[in-house]
Amino acid sequence: MIGKLKGVIDSYGEDHVILDVHGVGYLVHCSSRTLQALPAAGEAATLHIETIVREDMIRLFGFSSDIEKEWFNILLGVQGVGQKVALAILSTLRPAELAGAIAMKDKGAIARSPGVGPKLAERICVELKGKAPAFGAVDPAVAKLVGDVEESRVAGPLKDAVSALVNLGYGQPQAAAAIAAAAKALGDGAETGALIRQGLKELAK
Repeated sequence: MIGKLKGVIDSYGEDHVILDVHGVGYLVHCSSRTLQALPAAGEAATLHIETIVREDMIRLFGFSSDIEKEWFNILLGVQGVGQKVALAILSTLRPAELAGAIAMKDKGAIARSPGVGPKLAERICVELKGKAPAFGAVDPAVAKLVGDVEESRVAGPLKDAVSALVNLGYGQPQAAAAIAAAAKALGDGAETGALIRQGLKELAK
């Protein structure tokens, strides 16, 4: 099983690269983001490889990092996500951005990927919440509060502040995340007005 390839870029295709390793050209499928990060033809490159073997084919998928490769495999575990869709998602969102979108239930961010509709984006958020790799820069406490807001488990100033930001034109996930961060910064008992002001500061960062 191939786990990594180090060689020289031979040529590029629309969704793949041919990597020359000691005279053998390996056709490796990659996300557009990974392809853009690779050097020009004739230069050295290293790719982390996921080998998928089926009765009628052996296909190699290349990634710029182990975390991108891990996300690819995790996405394939979601019903309705095939290899092409998984690469499309990784072409649209960096691993940290994808982790944040799942943590914050930002279905719209995931649905920007070609081939991903609203229902599939929602399924990805639901099925991968808590199963994905570390959420990187996303504060677990903020992620939990966003989930509480999304599922209407909060009321009072928090709910009113989120509604106010939504009325200003922000999306529900962005508004919930901003107010969650504001609540963490201001502490318990913050009033609606203070939460809105702090939330707007969070959105401006």
